[in-house]
Amino acid sequence: MANERLRAAMVEQGLTHLALAEELDVNVKTVERWVVGEIVPFPRNRHQLATRLGRDESYLWPDALPRDRVAVVSESEIIRVYPHRSDMPRDDWLRVFESATSEIGVLVYAGLFFAEDTGLERILLKKAKAGVRIRMTLGDPDDARIAERGEEEGIGDGVSYKIRNALLLFRRLRATDGIEFRLHHTVLYNSIYVIDDQLLVNTHIYGLPAARAPIWHLRKVPGGELAQLYRESFEHVWNLALPLPEED
Repeated sequence: MANERLRAAMVEQGLTHLALAEELDVNVKTVERWVVGEIVPFPRNRHQLATRLGRDESYLWPDALPRDRVAVVSESEIIRVYPHRSDMPRDDWLRVFESATSEIGVLVYAGLFFAEDTGLERILLKKAKAGVRIRMTLGDPDDARIAERGEEEGIGDGVSYKIRNALLLFRRLRATDGIEFRLHHTVLYNSIYVIDDQLLVNTHIYGLPAARAPIWHLRKVPGGELAQLYRESFEHVWNLALPLPEED
């Protein structure tokens, strides 16, 4: 059976069989056999090809990678784990967001600590001006799930107030071209920050505010699945979220 995922990725990159064969230093007939599904590339070629096409090995050849190898590669995606979000130095936050070249995504309930940091605001404004796509997703302060989260943390309507405060603090960003805001209505199991191929994942723990919960710093590695799972979660919530209502 033809490998349609491989074929489509090559078309997207404008790569012919011959061009790809020359890049990987293999016979063009070998590339043709990869595409028609007669053979699966050797591991070295799989890695080079996946990197060249910007796809995961597990996506292009889902049956080729042993599960134990996927687990090992996924583990290598973990750069660092902080026991609490508050343990991650501010300079590290700034450095990660400063590294963005193509996209930034923020998925939170309120993200008030983020909204209060003028250094992060300056970075987002600069990145938007440079053409980086920026998507900000906050919880809808009027949603019942927000009230439930406040009860879980023991602060009543506090989460809703935090969101409204954050939206006020984000007013410069909201007025900036290239920065899009939406409100989500989901039960948020993690706050997720996407910075190109890096992710910061702040887990949520029942009864605790996000600042006291762990944060994972991940970087996508070809063949790994951990970072991609959180990336897909971000995209799923973003697609369900709604634009901010027009202000009076």
